Amino acid sequence: MAEQSAPETIDDATATGAVLRPGRAADPVPGTTQTALNAAQRTAALQTIEDEATEDSAEAAPAEQGDDDASVGAKGDIEQTLAESRQRKLRLILRQCDRVLLMDFKLLAMSDWPDNYEMAAARRSRDLWVFSALIAASIFLSGLTGFIPAWIAGGGFGAFVIILLLGVPFVRRVYTGKPSYLDLVFKRQRLLKDARKHIEHLEGKDGLIWQCARMAEHNPALKHTRFSDLVRLSEQRILVRNITRREYVRLYLIYLLEAEKAYSRVQQAFFEGNEEAIDKGWRSVAAEPVERT
Repeated sequence: MAEQSAPETIDDATATGAVLRPGRAADPVPGTTQTALNAAQRTAALQTIEDEATEDSAEAAPAEQGDDDASVGAKGDIEQTLAESRQRKLRLILRQCDRVLLMDFKLLAMSDWPDNYEMAAARRSRDLWVFSALIAASIFLSGLTGFIPAWIAGGGFGAFVIILLLGVPFVRRVYTGKPSYLDLVFKRQRLLKDARKHIEHLEGKDGLIWQCARMAEHNPALKHTRFSDLVRLSEQRILVRNITRREYVRLYLIYLLEAEKAYSRVQQAFFEGNEEAIDKGWRSVAAEPVERT
């Protein structure tokens, strides 16, 4: 049994490539050295590939970082350009529409404007005065023709003179404090004339409200169609000559009030943009507005 197992062991060892010899270790299998060499070469090759990949990654990282910095810088330049353009536009609007702040509300509102009731009452008093004077004059003329006695004609003449004196302004102020119809008409004309002078001063040579129409972005009320005629006439420099009624003056006043609101919002937006530019270090954007000469 032992003899049979020994050859089997030797055969198995031979089959696996190792030769068992008494007194020393088994001889290596032929080709094992070559296999180890190939494994070492593969390990060295893999290590070389890993080193090259590490070097490529190290070289690519600064390049990618440079690209990111370039994109961030380009984005910052675009933002600065847009901010500078916006600030320039706001500065131009503030410069062209600053005469809105010179508006005299009381002068354009014409709060002392005589209303229709006062005009009607004064007209009725005037008609009564004229009618009385005509009756007295008729009595006097009738006495000259002999239709009525002379003493009645003389009384008519005296009444006619007194009635005429009552119509004289300084005599009229003695017995009544109410203005006459003629006084009210002159007052209306004077108020309208003063308002037109003020509008002419505000409009200047270049016009005002058509330039304020650019602020419609900050106050949509400036886009209302009821202001379209005023804007068109202002752009054509013929607005003042077409202001002939109080309704036009009041419409002009309403537009200026809306423009004043828009001007305040534009001014606030300009200051906020200026502060933001200062915080980000954009000196060209944060430039001070040019002073008017």
